Amino acid sequence: MRESYDFSKSIPNPYAKRVKKQITIRIDEETISYFKDMADKKGIAYQSLINLYLRDCANEHRELEIKWA
Repeated sequence: MRESYDFSKSIPNPYAKRVKKQITIRIDEETISYFKDMADKKGIAYQSLINLYLRDCANEHRELEIKWA
């Protein structure tokens, strides 16, 4: 390994804006089970499935209709 590296000719990462950010979110067990079951059927990780679903909602500007019981 070198003592130092020259980054003067480097360029910014064009994919840096697409990097996922780790967060903490509280989701009830029933919802997690729903996405885990769906993810198993689709053959992808459930966290990726949740991300795809949320991204679709954001792209389509969907708004939640809340009905209190």
